[in-house]
Amino acid sequence: MNEFKSWNSYGHFARRVRREARFIRTVEDKDFLRQVLSTSKQRIFKIPEACGLWRAQLGHDWRPCYVGGEYITDDYAPHPPERMKPIQGRATEGRANPKGIPVLYLSNERKTAMSEVRPWMGSLVSCAHFEIIRPLRIVDLSVHHQDNAVSYLFGPEPDVIAREKAVWTQIDQAFSEPMTSADDVADYVPTQVIAELFKVEGYDGIAYKSTFEENGYNIALFNPDDAKLTCCSLYRAKSLEFSFEEVDDPYWIKDDNIRDVPE
Repeated sequence: MNEFKSWNSYGHFARRVRREARFIRTVEDKDFLRQVLSTSKQRIFKIPEACGLWRAQLGHDWRPCYVGGEYITDDYAPHPPERMKPIQGRATEGRANPKGIPVLYLSNERKTAMSEVRPWMGSLVSCAHFEIIRPLRIVDLSVHHQDNAVSYLFGPEPDVIAREKAVWTQIDQAFSEPMTSADDVADYVPTQVIAELFKVEGYDGIAYKSTFEENGYNIALFNPDDAKLTCCSLYRAKSLEFSFEEVDDPYWIKDDNIRDVPE
């Protein structure tokens, strides 16, 4: 039967591969991945040759400065070309790749690329422009990014179409979730498995929504050589803006000495 069993099929899959069985696929996992692959065919789009995309890295290189042929000092410069692409065998863990297997993470906008590396105030960011060297087939995960799949939590199981939308919404949001140094590497396993599924199937990469920019999208290319670097510039982060929303009810400590309730 070609349908997801639940609107929360991704959540069940993610829990199993994080905490129960990571390298050997259960019957439930095989069925889930089969449905992901089957329904992904509706989400394929093509990136044309010569399309421009962006990639940013925190930090900078140094360039010697001379006056009248005499060395004066070293000045800031963008990272060199070899630093702007992942190194084979030394790639760090990512949403779409395990450690050691490089994936080229790009963005559709320069600002999105720089926002994704989350610079601090005053930090320097090297930002490079890449050009796609051949037509690519990409799985677009972002189709239902703004939907709220959790709305099904307190109701009956939705119909097949709504279930499929909910599952793909959760997949896209899982890829879009910003990475932090506090993450457990197990947190990345569910999305890494799905990305590898698409790679083995012959797709060239995935696209998913950026949480930092309204019109920003990220593209992960399974073969870093499918894009060539054309130029690289150095930027300084001038301002940062944060806003917060409460995502869970607070817990309270019963203590007769506590008199004021924080707002």
